[in-house]
Amino acid sequence: MKSFLSLICLLTIWSLLQTVKLGPVLVVVEADSGNAGVQPLSKIAIHRALFALHENASVKAYPLVLGQKGEDSQWVTVELECPDPSADDWVAVFSPAYFNSSTCPTDDVRQQSPNICSAPIKYKYANESNDDYSKTGKASLKFQLINQRADFSFALFSGGLSEPKLVAVSNVISFANPKAPLYPRLSQGKSWNEMAVTWTSGYNIIEAVPFVEWGFKGESQTQSPAGTLTFHRNSMCGMIHLECLMIGGHGSNKIIIITCSSTGTNSRYSYKLGHRLLNGSYIFSKTYSFKSSPFPGQDSLQHVIIFGDMGKAERDGSNEYSNYQPGSLNTTDQLVKDMKNIDIVFHIGDITYANGYISQWDQFTSQVEPIASTVPYMIASGNHERDCPGTGSFYDHNDSGGECGVLAETMYYVPAENRAKFWYSTDYGMFHFCIADSEHDWREGSEQYKFIENCLASADRQKQPWLIFVAHRVLGYSSSYWQQGSFGEPMGRESLQKLWQKYKVDIAFYGHVHNYERTCPIYQHQCVSTEKYHYSGTVNGTIHIVVGGGGSHLSDFGPLQPSWSLYRDSDYGFVKLTAFNHSSLLFEYKKSSDGQVYDSFTISRDYRDVLACVQDGCEPVTLAS
Repeated sequence: MKSFLSLICLLTIWSLLQTVKLGPVLVVVEADSGNAGVQPLSKIAIHRALFALHENASVKAYPLVLGQKGEDSQWVTVELECPDPSADDWVAVFSPAYFNSSTCPTDDVRQQSPNICSAPIKYKYANESNDDYSKTGKASLKFQLINQRADFSFALFSGGLSEPKLVAVSNVISFANPKAPLYPRLSQGKSWNEMAVTWTSGYNIIEAVPFVEWGFKGESQTQSPAGTLTFHRNSMCGMIHLECLMIGGHGSNKIIIITCSSTGTNSRYSYKLGHRLLNGSYIFSKTYSFKSSPFPGQDSLQHVIIFGDMGKAERDGSNEYSNYQPGSLNTTDQLVKDMKNIDIVFHIGDITYANGYISQWDQFTSQVEPIASTVPYMIASGNHERDCPGTGSFYDHNDSGGECGVLAETMYYVPAENRAKFWYSTDYGMFHFCIADSEHDWREGSEQYKFIENCLASADRQKQPWLIFVAHRVLGYSSSYWQQGSFGEPMGRESLQKLWQKYKVDIAFYGHVHNYERTCPIYQHQCVSTEKYHYSGTVNGTIHIVVGGGGSHLSDFGPLQPSWSLYRDSDYGFVKLTAFNHSSLLFEYKKSSDGQVYDSFTISRDYRDVLACVQDGCEPVTLAS
């Protein structure tokens, strides 16, 4: 009989039962983005919508029931007829299906009645696949819907996105089991031998008891129950700062987190998400599997993926803006193709770009499910997860749409001591990762600075030779933009470079700037090595990598390429680290378009190399006998 360590269980049930009125259009500004980062749903002025139902207009959607064979996504056909068609007519998908004034929050003060208070979860123009729609008034559209715990309807609007007029509403369609447990997301626990499983379900705790059924693959399974926590609409900072509030809701969301401990190293486990209903029956997800983490320092082949700023995209072409369709989906698809050669993924900030539109988190978790259900999917906090004025963000910008970290901290588990302070460390075999939260203060003397130093200092380089620093914003080097007379963000370097140097950080990774750039091993703006592709022996500086081309609109480079910038590429891509053993590391930059390697280097060294003194990194010595 196999043995297990004690199960650590934490269940979080998230109930967001409201739909919230939209505010002004939110413009998100990245380092060089201009207006490219506007959330597509925020372009819809739903608060201005007028009711202009036409008796001869119709919208029909089928099939009526989705997921009858257990699918969590399905294509839907929508047929339109409009007696007065126009090129700017568009079709919105609403979930829940009923979006009249009964869904309005109690503080809605608009006079238009009946009001439309919920944002659509996606939309398409009526003439997308029918060029002659403006003449015939007839069109047929295809939408891909995922199970989001509520039913759906389709609405035809005229007047474009800025002055919408509701012309017709479809029949209601729904999934066979809208409350089914879905979209599991694995992550490292607080110990190397813990795996956290997060998923989404529609069952309330008063309806069903959630659990994970798991164990060694092919052997008897164990059911592990959990407890519950709840948070509500007023947990969002947008309730206090209404100028931030851009939430587009759709039914209730239940987020379940269970942390399971196991004794195996590199062992294959299978698991299912489950709910035991009050009548004694069980609801299960399909079966998934994962490989447990290697023991810290274990000498084995280990593969790590790192990228930032991916966002979500719709495979049906809806909501398209800023090239997410090729960028985000290509990155996702390349990783899915290579899953046999991936052990852990780090998505280092700007996860969904939901900006307060809750439904987009569902869309994203569905998109990355083939990855996140199989290997730990670790995230870092970015400006689009956390920032909102007056809420404690280090940068006083309005990038999260009122989310203020609540959604990211709940949708994804990270082994932080305080998940509202999104910095943490994690070990994977020969790697030691220190993940900073660039949206909180990291300057010398701050709480986070102390964490960063402790994290770097705690690396046992004999067992874990590869020391990696991660943050969303470029706290090191980037030639894409100029700040305060220096490339990148000089305040970050001033505060942290002595830590990188003292503890001999191998590589520092950043997102935020939507391209790829690699520096030489650098310290205080100076390359400390003339080598470009193979580093051996004592490396006297840290290599800085910008890898923010996961899927969002791309950033240009400045007119100057500094001497420390070895490789630049304004394209979609990601990085793969392969540790062959304690002395050999391969770095590869791959483009999302074809999965091919476009930049690479190797590091070769032994344990003594990280003991050697470097400039400003030597321990004090004495000649006393």
